[in-house]
Amino acid sequence: MSQRHSRNRRALLERDAELVAVDEALSDLTGLGADDDAGTDAGIAARPAERHGGLIAFAASAGLGKTTLLTEVRRRAAERGCTVLSARGGDQEQQVAFHVARQLLQPQLVGAPETEIRARLGSWYGIVGPALGLCTAEGAAPDPQGLRDGLDWVLTHIAVQRAPVVLVLDDAHWADPQSLNWLAAFAPRADELALLIVVAYRPDELPPGAESFRGLPGRAGHRPIGLEPLTATAIRHLIRESVGAHADEAFCRECWAVTAGNPFEAVELAEKVRDRGLRPDESSAHLLRDLAAAAKGSGLIARLERLGPSTVRLAWAAAVLGTEISPTLAATVAGLGREEAADCADRLRDARIVTGSGTLEFVHPLIATAVYRAIPDAVRVALHGQAAWSVVDEGLGPAAAARHLLETHPEGDPWVVAQLRAAARETLRAGAPEAARACLGRALREPPPPEDRAAVLYELGSASQLLEPSVTVNHLRAALEEPITDPELRDGIVFRLSQSLAHSDRLGEAADVVAHAARTATGARTRLRMQAEQFMWDAFRADEPDSPSRSRRLARLADRLTGRDLTERYIIGLRAWDATLRGEPTTTVLHHAGRALDGGLPWANEGWGFEVPVLVAMTYMYADQPGRAEELFTTGIAGFERHGWRGAHLSFGYLLLGYLRYRRGRLAEAEDFARDGLRLAERVGRGTPVQWYSVAVLIEILLARGRTEEAVALAAAYDFREPFPAAVTFPDAQAVHGELLLAQGRYKEAVAELTGVGGRLDPRGMRNPAWSPWQLHLALAEAHDTPDRARATALDAVARARQFGAASAVGHALRVAAEVTGGPDGLKLLEESVDRLEESPSAHQLACSLVAHGAALRRAGQPERAAEQLHRGLDTARTCGADGLADRAGQELELAGLRPRHPHSADSDALTAREHAAALRAAQGEDHRRIAAALGTGERDVVRTLNAVYRKLGTDPTGLPEALRKIPAAPAPPDDDAYGR
Repeated sequence: MSQRHSRNRRALLERDAELVAVDEALSDLTGLGADDDAGTDAGIAARPAERHGGLIAFAASAGLGKTTLLTEVRRRAAERGCTVLSARGGDQEQQVAFHVARQLLQPQLVGAPETEIRARLGSWYGIVGPALGLCTAEGAAPDPQGLRDGLDWVLTHIAVQRAPVVLVLDDAHWADPQSLNWLAAFAPRADELALLIVVAYRPDELPPGAESFRGLPGRAGHRPIGLEPLTATAIRHLIRESVGAHADEAFCRECWAVTAGNPFEAVELAEKVRDRGLRPDESSAHLLRDLAAAAKGSGLIARLERLGPSTVRLAWAAAVLGTEISPTLAATVAGLGREEAADCADRLRDARIVTGSGTLEFVHPLIATAVYRAIPDAVRVALHGQAAWSVVDEGLGPAAAARHLLETHPEGDPWVVAQLRAAARETLRAGAPEAARACLGRALREPPPPEDRAAVLYELGSASQLLEPSVTVNHLRAALEEPITDPELRDGIVFRLSQSLAHSDRLGEAADVVAHAARTATGARTRLRMQAEQFMWDAFRADEPDSPSRSRRLARLADRLTGRDLTERYIIGLRAWDATLRGEPTTTVLHHAGRALDGGLPWANEGWGFEVPVLVAMTYMYADQPGRAEELFTTGIAGFERHGWRGAHLSFGYLLLGYLRYRRGRLAEAEDFARDGLRLAERVGRGTPVQWYSVAVLIEILLARGRTEEAVALAAAYDFREPFPAAVTFPDAQAVHGELLLAQGRYKEAVAELTGVGGRLDPRGMRNPAWSPWQLHLALAEAHDTPDRARATALDAVARARQFGAASAVGHALRVAAEVTGGPDGLKLLEESVDRLEESPSAHQLACSLVAHGAALRRAGQPERAAEQLHRGLDTARTCGADGLADRAGQELELAGLRPRHPHSADSDALTAREHAAALRAAQGEDHRRIAAALGTGERDVVRTLNAVYRKLGTDPTGLPEALRKIPAAPAPPDDDAYGR
């Protein structure tokens, strides 16, 4: 048996319970028993469905055998046919981003041609490739969440394609934060895969960011498995196996006492007893304490120093370099020739300080730590500096040099600044802004030359933006105080500063920054760009001092622009959004939205942000063309995912896509998207703007589905109440809160809240009930105590909706006006509401009006017409997923002495032949009478058929020709008239 295997066997004394846990986990993972062979019939019979993984964590102090235990885990896993991924944290590599992730995943991918790696990783290649060292970073950096999602995908892919898989991480307490945070978040998913994760760490050295490892639900419950010191019996066995069976009891007991049962120290002590030729009996027992001390701390260093100064320098260089040490690089750092370094390495191996030949490793991390700490401070700093130069000369790149430069003292060296800035760019584009920020902070302290200081501050601020926007503001303000000769740099600083202020809910300051830059700009295009930024932040401000004046300036500017570049198209897009808020006619809104999109309006443009493209897409939704809005959102979300922007960007995309589905009346789908958006928002952080959006949207959806109690609970869980964000949002958060109060029957509170909304929005000219129907909710709340005021409020909302012209907004407003008016006048308003909504894509609003109309007809003594509307309303409500409304329709039918029909299957998005034929004629301008004659049906059937078209295509009559051009020419087979069933 080799010495290495012998040592493994010795050190595994009294680890039976731990190995049983490992064997049980491997059996569950592979479907094989401990004695089965992976190639036998039993192994072949193990089905993937029978496999499940999990997590085993071993926690113990240094020297208690974690590494040896994990070596045995790897051996047993390989014997059972498992794919083994292995990594080890390093004391000197903690600041190297993704150091552990690369060790785990890179060996599974390298070696293949780049084309094959690209094919295997697909769209994730450009996102995870730089982090794993597979390619250089190009383009915009992924956000940290996007990168973690990519690493999740890679590990999941490996776990599925190469199952069963065992992932082993040793010295997790020294893993880099990026890898450790990723693995801690991924670990709970191992239960769902044929993946066993085994980690070992020192519990007293686990960094704060990795505390989640302590509470992960591993196979041993919620606690890691601790390794205990060996007993006197085990130490006696170990000593006698090493020095001979003649070692007496007193000698062995003293070995146990001086090592405190630490297996590493006991093995080292036994080797020293053999080296010194001591008699293993009581006569030598008094020498053991000094021998044990020589294996660690000052004793180890004294032993190292006896090997000679050149050997000491090589050991110091190796300690500075960390793990997987290149002998050539270590010699260069130590300042030794090749032959002399080889002789020194032999002496270190003979002294059991290092091991290996092709690459050097310290025999144990305790030794590496002791050697590193023994280096005099000034020498250690100098060695790190020499290491930085050496790794750059070796072609290992600035990122490899950066961890050494972070340990050096500032000396005003431009080379150091250049290397740190290059490393920051590399790590930032690889998705590690924390590491980039550390490099740039150190570059700033070097310090950089005066002419570069502003650029370094700008880069530092940019690296901090996703982590701490308020800190970014400080860095960027400091950058603007520096002398800047490059106009492009100054513009970049101003843009980034305005973004950071806005994302910190300081919209007024954001607008002021770009307004000042616009006034002082020397170039026309720069001034226009600054104006575009100012218009955008002013549009979002809830405290804008003179919104009507800003709207007039924006209209004058946008109307004379042609959209020749992105700056002009952004301004035109803002004009479309402003027209939406102010309730200008939909023809005006859609005209400007089309101009903004003509030439392109990218969502994933790092220099511009995604706000204006989102606003333009939303204008189509409010203007009753949600199908077009969904096209834009789908394209935009694909851009986010392609760039790895899977934090706030993707959260906004999903929750607003949910809002679009809500507006179309697809409430179940809307809820799914909104919950996905909220889940993504949770990953960004609680209390962020995207979380406010998510909660507001989900509350509206739940209310539409009739689940008021659930909406109330959601609001309470997220503290959804005053103070509301300073930004203008969609939907307006305060208005949603007022709607929630109304749904609970808290009418006086709802009146106060919604009146406050009007007092905030009306002076700014934001009068469109399609965007914020606060007046409609206010009218319903006022109806209980002040019915006359409620009617006036509702009729004013009707007038505003008519001015905007979207059928869904008009129909909604007419229904509320009818509800607070009642009587014959109310019945007329309801009939018009249904007529208008039949020309809209809003299925839920149509269902509401159909049920309200049917109920009013029943009360007016018109049971036949009531039955028709109530049946249609019930069917539409069921299709929408509006369960509460469907229940109400069923109750109304029972009051009318009728029974609800059995639910029919939900409509497909594909047009039937009849619908397609009607749509083509309507798009050509034919009226309902001519279409009815051509199809051999009645006008009412045509109305309902076209309403199905509008709902399926997500458009109103004005957008129908364009929507038809985008669908396949061959429609679905004809079916019965679903609306007459």
